[in-house]
Amino acid sequence: MLLSMTGYGEARFQSDALNLAIELRAVNNRYLKVSLRASEPYHLLDAEFEKVVRRSIKRGTIQIHFHCERQYAPQDFVINTVALRSYAAQVRGVCHELSVPFQGETLLGHMLTLPGVVPEPGAAQQSVDEKWPAIEKVLEQALAKLQAMRQEEGRAMAQELLQHRDFIAGQLDDIRRRAPAVVEGYRDRLHERVRKLLGELDVQLDRSELIKEVSVFAERSDIAEEVVRLASHLDQFREVLQEPESPGRKLEFLVQEMGRETNTIGSKASDVEISRHVVEIKGTLEKIRELVQNVE
Repeated sequence: MLLSMTGYGEARFQSDALNLAIELRAVNNRYLKVSLRASEPYHLLDAEFEKVVRRSIKRGTIQIHFHCERQYAPQDFVINTVALRSYAAQVRGVCHELSVPFQGETLLGHMLTLPGVVPEPGAAQQSVDEKWPAIEKVLEQALAKLQAMRQEEGRAMAQELLQHRDFIAGQLDDIRRRAPAVVEGYRDRLHERVRKLLGELDVQLDRSELIKEVSVFAERSDIAEEVVRLASHLDQFREVLQEPESPGRKLEFLVQEMGRETNTIGSKASDVEISRHVVEIKGTLEKIRELVQNVE
């Protein structure tokens, strides 16, 4: 089953205490790379996020955007009365020494802004480790949506790849039918050329030399092995597309091998018609190569 390396998935979770949101974006990469964007201290969970992603994804760059917002409760906002009394006592003592009236109500508002009097609500938050089970669940939900999108794109790519494969197989059949005529045509052209030349010089034609020359050409231009190997690669390509695991690297290797056989056929077969088929095959292989680069 083919899986595309591109896709998108998101999931959210909300409770009385937490709001969690995760967005996943997948793009092409030869290997697996996981990138986490999160505010402190959640960036410390980078290894945990990657561990979960690796369970279901083998290749590609996975960009993770994580947002966590805590829903504050009344008990999260607490005044540190010990610190406030200490500040008030010190201010009262200074006012007494300087014979300055102590305006308690006025100074109280200012003292509330002093360090330690009103701690940040974040100080009462749960630790990152305590939140991880909830975060992991949301991450798995986002991954499930990402995988569904990748599978859908993979099915469409598989159909397109099969169409390209079948087109190449048709071109190869035409080459296979044309190949015997190449040697025959060369023999006839060579025989006619030599006959005309020797007729002008009034010399007899040595048939053994003609047969030898044709045999050399036939051996040099024999593409039977390349045709068989290319046909075998095409059969294997179709089989690999049906494998349960996404076979991106296998497909890349097969495309490379098909390109090699096609180039050899084009260089060995000195025939215009075969050359046209080779050009068509090369163009289709390039289309396949572009698609395969997006397969996990």
